[in-house]
Amino acid sequence: MGLFFDVLSAVNNPNQQASIEGLSSMTNAVQQFAGKNGLDASATQSLISAVGGSLRPVLQQQATAAGGTSQLAGMMGQFAGANPLGGMMGQVSGGNFDMSALQSMIPAEMQQQLINNISQKTGMNASMIQSLLPSVLPIVMNFFNMGAPTPGNRGGNPLLSAFLDSDRDGDTDLGDVMKFAGRFLNAPQQ
Repeated sequence: MGLFFDVLSAVNNPNQQASIEGLSSMTNAVQQFAGKNGLDASATQSLISAVGGSLRPVLQQQATAAGGTSQLAGMMGQFAGANPLGGMMGQVSGGNFDMSALQSMIPAEMQQQLINNISQKTGMNASMIQSLLPSVLPIVMNFFNMGAPTPGNRGGNPLLSAFLDSDRDGDTDLGDVMKFAGRFLNAPQQ
């Protein structure tokens, strides 16, 4: 639940791109993805958890290769688009995202390793994972982009940094974050 608190912190920080509307768009994108692919809530949470768990070491390696988290955040921002919920988020439902867009951030051999790891964690076959990734990865990248500074502000991406922090192993489950976000958004407002 630690990463979810980082999301709430980003929502409450006017210098970061996160917002309640953005979080709502993110959970709606996950629901649309699940519906389009015939996945129930449990399978969707398992898939997103596996994607996050498998993506984390890849992104840690890329952060090291890129010279730090801020350089990786810049690459991810380009991948996700300037608007944290625009661009690629609209493509989630259409499924027209091209995996080749990932080549600059995640080389092909790392993509295959990512697919194999997710397949092992979820029990889904690798070809199914490969077909789902073009829809799942934009959601995940846009999620991380919520921690990016707003235009005109400088600073790092504490949401991405928290996810990559190796000391928080049990607190970085993206499936749990999406589950808590859904509960948070559906809670009665007082």
